[in-house]
Amino acid sequence: MLYELATLSCPLLALGDVCARARAWTEDAEAGTLLGCWRTDIGTLGRVLVLRGFDTPEAMTAERRRALMSIAPFHGRDLLTAFAMESYRPFPFLPPLRTGSRGGVYEIRTYRLRPGGLVPTLAAWEAAIEPARTYTDHLVTNLYALDGPPRITHIWAFSSLEERARLRGDAYAAGIWPPKGGPDQILEATSTIALPDPGSPLS
Repeated sequence: MLYELATLSCPLLALGDVCARARAWTEDAEAGTLLGCWRTDIGTLGRVLVLRGFDTPEAMTAERRRALMSIAPFHGRDLLTAFAMESYRPFPFLPPLRTGSRGGVYEIRTYRLRPGGLVPTLAAWEAAIEPARTYTDHLVTNLYALDGPPRITHIWAFSSLEERARLRGDAYAAGIWPPKGGPDQILEATSTIALPDPGSPLS
């Protein structure tokens, strides 16, 4: 499975309309499965994040071409001020992404890695997942980028920010998180808290 994470920029009061239009865009597609649609709530505001899965590189490339060649990509028309599309593969040892109700508060974290840092990052995460299961059960997926600078993007789901803080604090205190050696590979880290659109498969 391949993944595309699209970031759509728009005025703050247009988030609901842009989400609805983006979902309609994915319904019109000949390939790809909508997995998540979120509105940013903490971090850079005025953003809609759209996660889709594709079975083949050709299918994802065709959808990217459809957006690039459209006069109204993602049906944004007058509301869309910018958009970007990123390509990813999932960490190979993680289970398939599961949609449905996952808590309602999502964190999307991106780490830009040192050159050559992906292999040790994968190894560190694989070793840490099971010992930190109480925390990592909230991991929706972790993806490594196929384009742009070396980086990973991981998506977490919680019932509240308080639950997130408690679980992270417990894992750090127990010494089972972060993955040992993982932070050594990080050059830059960003985090966004996003809330699912009512039509999002990840809710």
